[in-house]
Amino acid sequence: MRALLKMKSQLIGMFVLVLVTIGPVRVRSLNPSLNDDVLGLIVFKADILDPKGKLVSWNEDDDSPCNWVGIKCNPRSNRVSELNLDGFSLSGRMGRGLLQLQFLRKLSLARNNLTGSISSSIARVDNLRVLDLSDNSLSGAIPEEFFRQCGSLRVISLAKNKFSGKISDSLSSCSTLASVNLSSNQFSGSLPFGIWSLNGLRSLDLSDNSLVGELPEVIQGLNNLRAINLSKNRFSGMVPNGIGSCLLLRSIDLSENLFSGSLPDTLRKLSLCNYLNLCKNSFAGEVPDSIGEMKSLEILDLSANGFSGQLPSSIGNLQSLKALNLSANRFTGSLPGSMADCANLVALDLSRNSLTGDLPTWIFKSELQEVSISKNELGGSVSSHLSSSLGSSPGRLEILDLSHNAFSGGIASSLGVLSRLQFLNLSKNFLVGPIPATIGELKTLDVLDLSNNRLNGSIPLEIGGVVSLYELRLDKNFISGKIPASIENCSSLTTFIVSHNRLSGLIPAAIAQLTNLRNVDLSFNNLSGGLPRQLANLPHLLSFNISHNNLQGELPAGGFFNTISPFSVTGNPSLCGSVANKSCPTVLPKPIVLNPNSSSDSTSGSLPPNLRHKRIILSVSALIAIGAAAVIIIGVISITVLNLHVRSSTSRSAAALAFSAGDDFSHSPTTDANSGKLVMFSGDPDFSTGAHALLNKDCELGRGGFGAVYQTVIRDGHAVAIKKLTVSSLVKSQDDFEREVKKLGKVRHPNLVALEGYYWTPSLQLLIYEFISGGNLYKHLHEGVGGNFLSWNERFNIILGTAKSLAYLHQLNIIHYNIKSSNVLIDSTGEPKVGDFGLARLLPMLDRYVLSSKIQSALGYMAPEFSCRTVKITEKCDVYGFGVLVLEVVTGKRPVEYMEDDVVVLCDMVRGALEEGRVEECVDERLRGNFPAEEAIPVMKLALICTSQVPSNRPDMAEVVNILELIICPSEGQEELE
Repeated sequence: MRALLKMKSQLIGMFVLVLVTIGPVRVRSLNPSLNDDVLGLIVFKADILDPKGKLVSWNEDDDSPCNWVGIKCNPRSNRVSELNLDGFSLSGRMGRGLLQLQFLRKLSLARNNLTGSISSSIARVDNLRVLDLSDNSLSGAIPEEFFRQCGSLRVISLAKNKFSGKISDSLSSCSTLASVNLSSNQFSGSLPFGIWSLNGLRSLDLSDNSLVGELPEVIQGLNNLRAINLSKNRFSGMVPNGIGSCLLLRSIDLSENLFSGSLPDTLRKLSLCNYLNLCKNSFAGEVPDSIGEMKSLEILDLSANGFSGQLPSSIGNLQSLKALNLSANRFTGSLPGSMADCANLVALDLSRNSLTGDLPTWIFKSELQEVSISKNELGGSVSSHLSSSLGSSPGRLEILDLSHNAFSGGIASSLGVLSRLQFLNLSKNFLVGPIPATIGELKTLDVLDLSNNRLNGSIPLEIGGVVSLYELRLDKNFISGKIPASIENCSSLTTFIVSHNRLSGLIPAAIAQLTNLRNVDLSFNNLSGGLPRQLANLPHLLSFNISHNNLQGELPAGGFFNTISPFSVTGNPSLCGSVANKSCPTVLPKPIVLNPNSSSDSTSGSLPPNLRHKRIILSVSALIAIGAAAVIIIGVISITVLNLHVRSSTSRSAAALAFSAGDDFSHSPTTDANSGKLVMFSGDPDFSTGAHALLNKDCELGRGGFGAVYQTVIRDGHAVAIKKLTVSSLVKSQDDFEREVKKLGKVRHPNLVALEGYYWTPSLQLLIYEFISGGNLYKHLHEGVGGNFLSWNERFNIILGTAKSLAYLHQLNIIHYNIKSSNVLIDSTGEPKVGDFGLARLLPMLDRYVLSSKIQSALGYMAPEFSCRTVKITEKCDVYGFGVLVLEVVTGKRPVEYMEDDVVVLCDMVRGALEEGRVEECVDERLRGNFPAEEAIPVMKLALICTSQVPSNRPDMAEVVNILELIICPSEGQEELE
């Protein structure tokens, strides 16, 4: 049945093609029962995908389409007059079926996912008045013939697509056009001159393209124009005086271009204009006083230009003004008092200028809701202005930013009257005195920044009343006393910065109740005591700086504190732990150690006190017997020594073979006194369940420079990976080996493979790691593990996680030496886990030749200093290997690839592409079209910096982590990586 329907649709399609070719009149004369509209719409439907079944009512067996979804017909002719499929989630290409709708007046296919180019015939329909193809994925250039056939077209919108090329000169032939919207595309070049002759045009929107050129004086020909939007292009030159002749203009947006010069005085004629946006250009000079004659203005934005001089007092004439933005200019002088007459003003932004004088009182008396006057030179007492202005009035202010000025005096207690306040920034002034208790009355306050002042007193207990607070900054003041426990009521708090004050006492455990905390800075105070252990339970913590206090004891264990930076705890002499680089006096539980060569008393520490006491008594009472036995033993030693020697050799051989393929495995590795030493840092050391793994080649996971790795199972199903070291002849003595391995066993980081234990005999050494199930990065990149390739987000996560792990190792003075994609494992959640770290420390000396031979499989990752004996090997060799790894992850190519006639070094290839301006082409082709260039390109640039030939030119891994976090979450004021 489906095959018949498909054949039927194909026949209909062929039939419509004939209709388009020879004309509808001739075909209807052959078969007048056929409906052209039905045929055309069915063919249109056949060319697109309808995933939500919106067009299910379209049936080719119907005599008329007038009852179909999205269709409107002329009641007299019963022909389709309107096709509106906005937001139907349709995809595919627009076919020729629509050309059959000869009586169509409106065609709207907006907010779908249609692709392909636009046909020059789509505007051929004689009666078409409205064409809306906005918000799709159409691409290519607009055909030259498109606008030549526009007939009686009045409204056209191709906004939010991917059209490119120049805007055709033929646009001027559409004399009936009233509205043109070509915004948010990729059009380039200059505008066709004829566009300024469309005197019927009421709305012109060409914003968000790459158009260039200057505006001609003949813009005055658009005397019916109501709205013009040329923002986000590259237009330059001066705004022509002729704009003042477009008397009907209500909206002008020329923002984010390259316009320069002064404002034309003819703007005064635009008495109907209610929106004027000229921000982010290069305008200069004074704002003409005639601006006050544009009395209909509701929004005026002149920000981010080069305007200078005093603010014109005529602004007070703008009675309808609701939003005024003059920020980021060079205005001087004081705020004109006439601005108090702007009775409808709601938002005022005068920040980043050079304004002087006092803060005007009308700010607090008016209808203003948002005020920003930051980064000026205003002075005077904020307290007096607040007290005299507010009284008992609740005020309407929601945002008040007076930061970075020269205000003095205290903070008035009447501040609590501003009950609607959500954002208050008084930072970087000269405010003195205490924080008023009335701060607790600001129930809707989200952000409070009083930093960089001269405030004293204590943090008021009433701060707990600010229940909506999510950012509190009080740093760089003279605040003393304790951190109030009432802070726990601010349950939304994410940022708590009180550094560089005089706070004392304990860190309240109440802080641990703030589960949304991300950034905490308590540094440079006089805090004492220990840190509440509950802090380790904070799930979202990103930074916690307690440096330069008098804190003591051990840091909380777990969570963020496992990876806290040493810089965040310095300056606390009594703090202890690995991060503080000072051992704690408390005795931690010892790891499980099974050493058959030790005396039986070595396990007595785990016995109950009563049994331990009995055991001591028994040992003393048996001394006489032991002494007698000793005499006998000495007498027979000379007889048995040879036998003992033979047994010892046999046991050692058996132990070594037990972990080798092809021999029996001891079911109880601790029963033979000479079988070796097994140490597990936690849990049951029973290996019997995993014996078969080392006997079976199929359980081998891989081989590297330091040995082979096998998978096995211990402790009732607990999977581990066992590395059988093949560097026995180079391994240190047992004491040195165990000392180094125990150090590595204490290293814990979410992005490092955990070392769980080890096994030692003179001829065999095993390292026992946690088992990571997802395979290594090399296989994911080059062998397609699981049949899927890594997305950009997954790759970035791997890069960032690997960087964090290396930064952590370097904090512990551990150099990896062997960075490569096969040593980066991927766990079941997609998180990277770096393995094989610190193994070079097991060698008796860090000899370059030995290291090079052991990591020769890392060809392409090795830093150039390995080949130069006069250059010191430092953690910068890890930075080099990491840079190569990043390029491998982004490009999907191996560090060194051998061609038939050439050898391609990845670093050199990417560096050359960057110099030629085509670095984006280096991204893995499997990611084409599915990666953000604003992230990928800086990441590759960072990788090239990491692979600098000079070690001192490479950044530290901690700096690398910071840069990566800025790339994924750029902050204001941060410059892009060059």
